[in-house]
Amino acid sequence: MDTAARVGRALRAPVEGRAWRELAYVLLGMPLSVLYFSLAVSGLSLAAGLLVTFVGVPLLAGVLAMLRGFGLVERARARGLLGLAVADPAPVRPAKPGPVGWVAALLKNGSAWRHALYSVIHFPWAVFSFCVAVVVWTVGWSMLLYPLYHWVFPAFTDQPGLQLVQNDDYIYYLDNPVRVALTSLIGLGVTLATPWVVRGLVAVDGFLVVGLLGPSRLDSRVTELEADRGVVVDTAAADLRRIERDLHDGAQARLAALAMDLGLAKERLAENPQAAARMVDEAHGEVKLALRELRDLARGIHPAVLTDRGLDAALSAVASRCAVPVRVHVDLPRRPAAAIEGIAYFTVSELLQNVTKHAAARSAAVEVWRSGDRLMVQVSDDGRGGATASGAGSGLAGLVERLGAVDGVLVVDSPAGGGTTVTAELPWRD
Repeated sequence: MDTAARVGRALRAPVEGRAWRELAYVLLGMPLSVLYFSLAVSGLSLAAGLLVTFVGVPLLAGVLAMLRGFGLVERARARGLLGLAVADPAPVRPAKPGPVGWVAALLKNGSAWRHALYSVIHFPWAVFSFCVAVVVWTVGWSMLLYPLYHWVFPAFTDQPGLQLVQNDDYIYYLDNPVRVALTSLIGLGVTLATPWVVRGLVAVDGFLVVGLLGPSRLDSRVTELEADRGVVVDTAAADLRRIERDLHDGAQARLAALAMDLGLAKERLAENPQAAARMVDEAHGEVKLALRELRDLARGIHPAVLTDRGLDAALSAVASRCAVPVRVHVDLPRRPAAAIEGIAYFTVSELLQNVTKHAAARSAAVEVWRSGDRLMVQVSDDGRGGATASGAGSGLAGLVERLGAVDGVLVVDSPAGGGTTVTAELPWRD
């Protein structure tokens, strides 16, 4: 952003819709916070005092449910005025049906207690931010617009201008043109700074909303694991369908034809031994092809060389079958877990297939190393570039999902005409 654009943005900031929405958020937060604080403190205090009786427990659960409702209002307010999308916390799930189960679930619900904490600690912050926002906006705009209304003082009062200081007999008025212009200039500075002051205040509000009213880290992790589990299940199902299709269309069909040919050869053995011998010879060739297809299929499931000798030998074998020259360098102190090793192998295999099919490259390189508790895999080529991991159905998008299922990351750097470098990061598990 150049200097002119920065100046224009600073001049527009006080009148932009975002600045007014943030101001409205702060102003509206004051009365709402008073309501939340009053009900939270009185409700929790009353429930705590009645805990010695049967009434206190359901009353406490009811207060917590009410505070979760306040959180719903606050998340909607943050979304509408600040554009801050905060996910709802996990719903309350009672272990047993009925009122007793709901009461127990609410009392054990961490999100409900975080809502209670928000209702209490947000009150002093809301008072502070309200006072700061009102003062800076009022002072800034009143000083900026002072040249427009300074005539009111001599016209309707006995003062030549706005009185600023009075010390005994000394009185300082903003009355002459220089003082009026200086006041307006200072007001301009305060007005231009006000949106950023308010933005800093609402940033703290956003932190409180996200941290206390959103889902906990545990809830987020559970949601992420559920999504990853779905990806793993879908991937496994797709792999099983691929294996079934390859077996049905390849080795199975070839073996069925082989059985028929051997049956015909058996029938002709007595009548025409030479023809039977030719048919057996052809069947021998079919057996070799079937064995090759089964070996290729087994390699696609999990190559024996990976199990026996590790990533270095397995990736070297993959590189030798690539249509372009591939340099392989593996620097690992020891082998990772078999699952991680397999994911790394198939990631490199698919990336090298992309190099062969799409990159139009002259050479490629594969590097594997360990960095801390992560296994790093990098495949680069000098091809046409322009690869992207976005877009449904793309091979790289599928790799992103597979790696994400084990907390892995895939980064694609592929400028047009500048080659492609794909870096995969996997957790190191012994």
